[in-house]
Amino acid sequence: MAVESNGKSDSLQSICYERGSLRLLDQRRLPIETVYLDVRDATDGWNAVRDMVVRGAPAIAIAAALSLAVEVFNLDFTGTSGDAASFLVKKLEYLVSSRPTAVNLSDASTKLQNIVLKTAKTATEAKTVFQSYIDAAETMLTDDVADNKAIGFHGASFLPCQLKDSGKLSVLTHCNTGSLATAGYGTALGVIRALHAGGSLEAAFCTETRPFNQGSRLTAFELVHDKIPATLITDSAAAALMKAGRVNAVIVGADRIAANGDTANKIGTYSLAVSASYHGIPFYVAAPITSIDLSLSSGRQIVIEERSPKELLCSDGGLGKQVAASGIAVWNPAFDVTPANLITAIITEKGAITKATADAFDIKGFIQKAQGNGIE
Repeated sequence: MAVESNGKSDSLQSICYERGSLRLLDQRRLPIETVYLDVRDATDGWNAVRDMVVRGAPAIAIAAALSLAVEVFNLDFTGTSGDAASFLVKKLEYLVSSRPTAVNLSDASTKLQNIVLKTAKTATEAKTVFQSYIDAAETMLTDDVADNKAIGFHGASFLPCQLKDSGKLSVLTHCNTGSLATAGYGTALGVIRALHAGGSLEAAFCTETRPFNQGSRLTAFELVHDKIPATLITDSAAAALMKAGRVNAVIVGADRIAANGDTANKIGTYSLAVSASYHGIPFYVAAPITSIDLSLSSGRQIVIEERSPKELLCSDGGLGKQVAASGIAVWNPAFDVTPANLITAIITEKGAITKATADAFDIKGFIQKAQGNGIE
């Protein structure tokens, strides 16, 4: 079975999957080189996620899940159905440890564990359990593309309605939230794509997103590829851009959203939200429901990953030559948390979530209402 991660053959693909085979686009080498790495098992998947061969909360969840699907498809296994379920559960727990902040990965792991444990109760052979896992992982791949297109649709409908007097919109985004961060189309960048397709986009601005430069290396690459009018800026130029009146809205993705709407995203997101609030510019988060963690009451409970000092000490996000003095201490959090009171709305595949109070969202209530109305 072949499952394409993107809808069109000419679109960017971070994940190339056929049953029994997985290749991941090495995003560390973009935009200079386009190189795909073969992923043969969960260990390869863990390394690809940890080393940021693949990044973006939806993409790492799918890549990790598929790495294990490839492993079990090619595995010569002699145990029972219960043994197969235990094997899969341990591998999934291992994969979650690769990057702890993004909730999508742990959420996918939990769902997949539940599926294989349920299957194992009635299965008579290990291969039945493995097949149930493979089918479920492949479904996650195809569902992500559909969810992202729905996010784009809702965002492209919601933003112009909120900004009635703006005409065409100029939008600032941060990090990379497009086809390279998902199975296809993207979340925040998916909204920008949908605005452009609908004739509502004047221009997109993207930050460089130091220290790993996901904006300059990846988002700029996607925008140029799709022929969307776009301008790259330094992270430190964002406030000046807002002061100059060149931006109507800011839209970012999310790695984890707490029940009150506090949002963990790439480091620098909080700074953008503070600047946007000061300049009276609406600040939107675009993310699938799988990025929401209702077990967390607020962002104070979100674990923030800290990455290697080398990413700051050397150029190219740690891949190049040393640029900082030896012996200097480094603090390098990969994410920060933007409080809900700075967020205008959260755009999901089920629609836009607006605030219940001035300081918080009722996300649980929104999800329950959407499910009650039969919105899938």
